[in-house]
Formats: sequence, C-alpha cells, structure tokens
Amino acid sequence: MNWDLIYTITNNYALLMWLILAFAPRRPAIVTGLFYGGVGLLAGTYALIIIPLMTGLIDGGSTAPPDFTTLTGVRQLLSSPGGATVGWIHYLAFDLFVGLWVARNADKYGFARWLQIPILFFVLMLGPFGLILYLLLRFTRYNKVADAVMPE
Repeated sequence: MNWDLIYTITNNYALLMWLILAFAPRRPAIVTGLFYGGVGLLAGTYALIIIPLMTGLIDGGSTAPPDFTTLTGVRQLLSSPGGATVGWIHYLAFDLFVGLWVARNADKYGFARWLQIPILFFVLMLGPFGLILYLLLRFTRYNKVADAVMPE
C-alpha cells in the first residue's frame, strides 16, 4: 500500500473539513455534511484499513504482530508506515468529531465565532487540550459543570 498517499489524502481532506467547520455558516446541511462526509468518511477509511492491517491481510511495514497490551507493542505498531497512518486517521476522525461537537455546543450557547476558532485550532492540533479549554470556557460562563460537559 502507498501509505504516504493515504496519509496525504486523509490529512488534506480532514484539513478541508476543519476549514469548513471553522469558517462556513453552520447550516443544517453543512453540519450534516461535516458529520457524515467528514467524520463518517474518515471513520470509514479507518475501518476499511484497520482490520486488514491488524490481521496481516495488508502489509503495514511492521515485522511484529500487533500488540496493544504493552507500550513496546504500541510503539512498534505506530513506528510502522501502516500503523502510523491508521493511527493518524484515528486521530483525525475523533478530533473532527470533538471539534464538531464543540462548535455546535458553542453556537448553542452563543459563543462568538472569533472565540471558537482558536479553541477549534487547539482541538485540531492538541485534541484533549482543546476540549478542556472549551469545557473550562463553558464552565466559567455558565458555572454549571453538568451543562458544560454534556454533549447534545
């Protein structure tokens, strides 16, 4: 498999989805498109690759069998071209999902887009750090923990 090509395509596609999320109007059709066409397509790509990769049907570039039970096993998996690519697609799909939730929740509670964009950037680049920034922002504005963390 051409892991570099798969990486480049999925990475650029995810970046396009993030730009749409950050700057396009959040009309229902756009949000639905981001959910299914962005998150769904990335998750589907991951699903199409992960099973054949883990079962050895496609060559991921690792000589060791997949092992998620030890740090050494995870390091070996992620150090191979296939493992790194599929791991990255995993991050892309989940981070976009979280970013979409943050954006929709922030819209619901009236946070201006100029305030959302830096938080979305942190969700894109640092995942959980961006999410905690948003949760802290929600908590400081509304002072309700449950309301700040419950997805809708």
